Amino acid sequence: MKAAGTGKSPGGRAKKASAAPDVRFVQGNEACVQGALYAGLNFFAGYPITPSTEIAEHLAELLPRKDGVFIQMEDEIGSMCAVCGAALAGAKAMTATSGPGFSLKQEAIGYACMAEIPCVIVNVQRGGPSTGLPTKVAQGDVMQTRWGTHGDHSIVVLTASSVQDIFEITVEGFNISEIYRTPVVLLFDEVVGHMRERLIVPPQGELSVVDRLYTEVKAGVNYHPYLPREDGRLPVSDFGGVHRYNVTGLFHDIFGFPTENPDQVNKLIHHLVDKIENRAHLLARWKEYHLEDAEHIIISYGASARSARHLVEGRRSKGDRIGLLDLQTLWPFPAQLIREKTAHAKNVFVVEMNMGQITTQVKQAVVTPNRVFLVNRMDGMLVTPTDIGTVMRTVEGRGF
Repeated sequence: MKAAGTGKSPGGRAKKASAAPDVRFVQGNEACVQGALYAGLNFFAGYPITPSTEIAEHLAELLPRKDGVFIQMEDEIGSMCAVCGAALAGAKAMTATSGPGFSLKQEAIGYACMAEIPCVIVNVQRGGPSTGLPTKVAQGDVMQTRWGTHGDHSIVVLTASSVQDIFEITVEGFNISEIYRTPVVLLFDEVVGHMRERLIVPPQGELSVVDRLYTEVKAGVNYHPYLPREDGRLPVSDFGGVHRYNVTGLFHDIFGFPTENPDQVNKLIHHLVDKIENRAHLLARWKEYHLEDAEHIIISYGASARSARHLVEGRRSKGDRIGLLDLQTLWPFPAQLIREKTAHAKNVFVVEMNMGQITTQVKQAVVTPNRVFLVNRMDGMLVTPTDIGTVMRTVEGRGF
């Protein structure tokens, strides 16, 4: 087995660990809470909704103890707007929801994209559309996270298949949001959010935590809130602090004031997209198992990847050359990674709990899309190793 990741976020600040790890037995949702606190979360606004409610419940208790602010808003869009305001004022801010609530947040998520507000949005997926299956698992929100808000934009979406991974990906989500001044979506699912596993919380400082990059421009001097440095980062100044500047959802100039100048509009939209899409290789996070000699490769994510790994380990013990690519970055889509990892595969099987949302992306990335096969369920039940094996045997029986 080989597990690996790449493109760790630059700018992290790690301190020398001085304490023993804290070992716990917790839900995935609680691991998300612990990861957020580890990363420096000090503001949460949300509204309860299954299956993410435990995140709000735990933060309602823990955040005030750390001098942070917890507020239950009147609805989901209000929660997202509160997160935007808090982040602009200097807080590390987060909200958590599920499908219907995530739908209601879209206008404010678009505002966060346009105004380049660092924040984290957790979506613990359930069956949909509409109220769907509130207590059942699904992975149907993949495309919504990418295209839910209107207009050309880009966004970072991370996921995880274990409780430990949820903790670490949550920390990573906050780091990425600070580096690229962008909202980051943590797209988990009901099974991973509600299952319990061992969590090792490392001593504070063992994992890198990215601090907000503040401007060195002194008070009384013109500050350009939307003027990136050579490395692409945009230094900030807390809204309401020493600098006066404008924040708007309209296209704007480097001062933040609205503009309809075609050159400035074109430059801004390219900036919003390119700062993420041009770094897809740096933002790619994944785990891999037995890919070195694999003839058949499974690509999966979230809870589905757990079933895929079980199948891989079982068939490996029988001598089958099969491997797993467990994606942790869904957007920007890691097409280059998938192309490289599947270059010598006979067949590729994508395991997910939707109609094939990642499968479509994989087919666009690989050299031989006709060798990509979907294994899925959309009935609120976790896709099983048996489900995967049935499809694989069917494909192999056809001589592929």
